[in-house]
Amino acid sequence: MNFIFLGPPGAGKGTLAKEVAKAYSIPHISTGDIFRENIKNGTELGKKAKSIIDAGGLVSDEITIGLVKDRLSKDDVKSGYILDGFPRTIPQAEALATFATIDAAVNFDIEDEAVVERLGGRVCCKECGQMFHVKFNPPKEPGKCDKCGGELYTRDDDKAESIKHRLEVYRQSTAPLIDFYKAKGNLVDVDAKPAPETVLAEFKKKFPN
Repeated sequence: MNFIFLGPPGAGKGTLAKEVAKAYSIPHISTGDIFRENIKNGTELGKKAKSIIDAGGLVSDEITIGLVKDRLSKDDVKSGYILDGFPRTIPQAEALATFATIDAAVNFDIEDEAVVERLGGRVCCKECGQMFHVKFNPPKEPGKCDKCGGELYTRDDDKAESIKHRLEVYRQSTAPLIDFYKAKGNLVDVDAKPAPETVLAEFKKKFPN
């Protein structure tokens, strides 16, 4: 099956995509990985994307769509794939429909409050980069890394005001895709609040392998 994974930051899409890819033996395709691969290989589109990124700009829809179209022409997607991070906008979704058939757009549904709690509690070690969560995966000693004893801190991206801004951006630009795929009749909601293994079990029930 060909899947699109939708959901706000903190919904656990990336984690679930890796698990589903393993369980269903299909590739997990993230736009970030496509960019990195093309830049590393020095492809024409990769060079264009690199010059824009290096200048601090956002890669255009045209280049992003071109990279995704090229990736979906590879042999390993014949049995299906997961698109994670694309499409992000209605124009990208409309373009995708011209060269790919999507069986299900899976919306990992979670309230903003739960996202703020999930992301806002993350702390990171200044020394080794190990991640903890003050509620779900606390360090043995507050403020101190279990692994190396380094100091733990909250990254700017994980501060409440930053998370709320990311959610606003998501609701404005990406959330309309939910209505887009609902109108096409292939939107499937999955509750993203429980633990990843519970979410994966629900996914497997909805899409028997």
